[in-house]
Amino acid sequence: MSGDLVPERRDLRVSHEERDEVVEQLRVAAGDGRLTMDELGERLEVALAARTYGELEALLRDLPPALAAPAAAPKELIQLKTGSGQIRRDGVWTVPRRMEVEISSGSAVIDFTQAVITQRDLDLSVSVGSGQVLLIVPPGVAVDVDSVTVRSGSVRQRVQLEPGTPIKLRITVSGSVKSGNILARRPRRGFWDWLRRRPLP
Repeated sequence: MSGDLVPERRDLRVSHEERDEVVEQLRVAAGDGRLTMDELGERLEVALAARTYGELEALLRDLPPALAAPAAAPKELIQLKTGSGQIRRDGVWTVPRRMEVEISSGSAVIDFTQAVITQRDLDLSVSVGSGQVLLIVPPGVAVDVDSVTVRSGSVRQRVQLEPGTPIKLRITVSGSVKSGNILARRPRRGFWDWLRRRPLP
């Protein structure tokens, strides 16, 4: 009505999606070296509790405009192979379109907690002898292991999505397991610890 005051944009309420967008921008800034881990943790806490545009804009004010630019195109294929050793893919890394993992008697840990996700689907082909493949996935990442052939080994899927949860990445696992195993699970830490990048116990 004519007598009502129209609030400025900085005083308007933000949605969950808009908070998530700022969180992602802060994570990319930390990956580029623009923020320290301590600064990232502090700003993430403020971003998730923010109620207005003004609070969110203050978190990005000292970051260059290039922060919002599209992420670099992911690789088409990443191949991970080992005999009796261990392979780790963790920290800040870009998820490719396809991954091939070949393990004889060693192990592979693929941690998506801080990974940069630029597309919605990842085809993961595995060949496991007597080793292990461990997938660590944060909320919003789904894992489908229905296309894996198992002999005397095991495939354990401990990642469950609540109905209606937005899916940022869907990992479709295919291939074979002889006497080894594949395990997909969540990070073993609380939600706030995950956002602050605290190490696993």
